[in-house]
Amino acid sequence: MRIRYFGHSAFLVEVGGKKILFDPFLSGNPQSPVKPDEVEADAILLTHGHADHFGDTIEIAQRTGAMVVANHEIATYCQSRGVANAHGMNHGGGYKFDFGYVKMTPAWHTSSIETPDGMLYGGHPGGFILRADGVTLYNAGDTGLFRDMELIGEQHPIDVALLPIGDNYTMGPVDAAYAVKLLKPRFVIPMHYNTFPVIQQDPEVFARLAAKEGASCKVLAPGEEWTLETA
Repeated sequence: MRIRYFGHSAFLVEVGGKKILFDPFLSGNPQSPVKPDEVEADAILLTHGHADHFGDTIEIAQRTGAMVVANHEIATYCQSRGVANAHGMNHGGGYKFDFGYVKMTPAWHTSSIETPDGMLYGGHPGGFILRADGVTLYNAGDTGLFRDMELIGEQHPIDVALLPIGDNYTMGPVDAAYAVKLLKPRFVIPMHYNTFPVIQQDPEVFARLAAKEGASCKVLAPGEEWTLETA
């Protein structure tokens, strides 16, 4: 599994010959090293509807034909905007796609979709378990710390977790390190930090805290990639 970071919470995961894009906030992302028309995808997994996560989903999905996987409300909205291939899910539900098994997990946050006519209800925010090619990845999405992360880790032994550390809107480094304690991943990658002043953080502080909880932290610069070998 190859994981490339585009800054904020945008990732491209390549596994089993498929390209899975998470939360493609690219054109408005000051950290992103790529533009929306430079990215290919077989699937787009959206954690929630906020603009810094929904990002360029419509443009990329229409150009590439990628399947958009999101909660029911966002999947329906994408279809109304001309996305031909959208798959709605909800918390606790799983589905086996041609690129791997996906389960939607809870997240403690909010969700809405910005439109010219105002905010639309965006359903409940979530995270994702992605299991493919013998590797299990957990993307927590935007979330605060919650005790059921322990259950997620027990049910799905996690190889790599993507966790927000920016504070203010999500967990900060201390709470994210406690999430590592609950989830027990082998590796952890921080996200959702340093894009804007209000979420400025030092990821190395989090890395040291995560190490104390038994996880190896991979701090990726925007544009950098890391490969997790199949066991």
